[in-house]
Amino acid sequence: IKNKNLEDGQIIFLKDVRFFRGYDIMNMQQEGMDMRILIKNASLVFEDRVEKGDLLTEGQRIVQVGGNIDAPADQVIDGSSCFVFPGFIDTHTHFDLEVGSTVTADNFVTGTKAAVVGGTTTVLDFATQERGMTLMEAFHKWENKAKNSSCNYGFHMAMSEWNDARIAEVPLMIENGVTSFKMYMVYDNMRLSDGVMYEAIKYLAKEDCIIGIHCENDDILKARVKELKAAGKTGSRYHAVSRPNIVEADGVGRLMDAAYLAGGPAWVVHLSTKEGLAIARRARERGQEVYLESCPQYLVLEESMYDASDGAKFIMSPPLRSKDDQEALLKAMAAGEIDWIGTDHCSFTMAQKAVGKDDFSKTPNGGTGVQNRAEIVYTRAVKGGYLDIVEMGQLLSTRAAKLFGLYPRKGALQAGSDADVVVFDPEAPHVVHAATNLHNCDNSPYEGYEAAGKARDVLLNGQLVVENGQLVAPGKGEYVHRDRCGRYRK
Repeated sequence: IKNKNLEDGQIIFLKDVRFFRGYDIMNMQQEGMDMRILIKNASLVFEDRVEKGDLLTEGQRIVQVGGNIDAPADQVIDGSSCFVFPGFIDTHTHFDLEVGSTVTADNFVTGTKAAVVGGTTTVLDFATQERGMTLMEAFHKWENKAKNSSCNYGFHMAMSEWNDARIAEVPLMIENGVTSFKMYMVYDNMRLSDGVMYEAIKYLAKEDCIIGIHCENDDILKARVKELKAAGKTGSRYHAVSRPNIVEADGVGRLMDAAYLAGGPAWVVHLSTKEGLAIARRARERGQEVYLESCPQYLVLEESMYDASDGAKFIMSPPLRSKDDQEALLKAMAAGEIDWIGTDHCSFTMAQKAVGKDDFSKTPNGGTGVQNRAEIVYTRAVKGGYLDIVEMGQLLSTRAAKLFGLYPRKGALQAGSDADVVVFDPEAPHVVHAATNLHNCDNSPYEGYEAAGKARDVLLNGQLVVENGQLVAPGKGEYVHRDRCGRYRK
């Protein structure tokens, strides 16, 4: 093992040790191990400041950061007028997901190409344990799906069961680097009771693992869907009508109470409403450990879009909300109350969406977004005056790395961290089009969105994989083995 700074006489046994000082020994790539890349004259985005300087990588690691670095390099990148971030982490994607008889338009090959071009160097997808399946079977299934990914990847384990057999597998998940889980309050094939979620939160908290919850009141939304369809109200706009703000807020409240009694952390996935936000705030005020994730669609898209001729492409859950909800979320981001932004990328073609043309409840839920997350957050939140660049880095990378057991290997610009680096050009205006995105889908909910900047160059594991906005080295992603959760709000 080269360049690991072993002390004299120190011995490690590779057959017993996979990870050593943050290095994934089993997955080291021989190709390009000694490549040195120097980024010059950039605005380096640290956790607490922006500083003009240089950054040098060697092999798969950052070796020097800041100041004027005068060192030989195989490749020099001019970072003038650009921000350099630690690689972005998308905490919420659904690639190659089977929804009934329908499979998402994007698998890991196409989805991660779009992700890395947008500056995302790691995605955390949801390995789904279907009823009757073991957790290890789900893990191996997603492991096979993720082969040939173009960015790094890890998994949350989405669970449809919580019983003695599944509980017995949790240590095996931790051993394999899966330290976060998910449960649903909705969907008949995945829905679990509040009591089960209480038990899971309590058990997993002792292991320093966390479980995210899709928060909606399933009984109420089903009753509303039934009423709307009986009244002949079946168009796309009624998807949002069936799931008003209070449906999410009720779920958030139930999660907060369950987590309070369990004495464990509460993680709300894809928060979309001001009412849900208010409930989470009250939980924090009574001393709870609460983590909030939101998504770009809830910052820039409005519920009125369901009235468009292509309104079906906006059908996702939770649905799009009002301008008031957008403003509440943006202000919460500015106050540090939102922990990170994921995309909930779950893509379907317009032909797949057309299944619900006469019945909104049959339209597969989800939309694209994995390529456009950073540029939307920059345009809407930074240029819009809600965030500064440091806060953008926290939302897109650092906090996710800290909670999900990746920090400081990822989420940091410091010597020894992984050489996952984004050179972001803040003066690169462009318009988002599905036709020019790399995802394998014929539509985008952000079609026509005018973005102010975008990722220009991306280093993944020390290799330049995106150059001047073009993917030049696909398929270089690796599995990221995660430590137990770094619960920074504990």
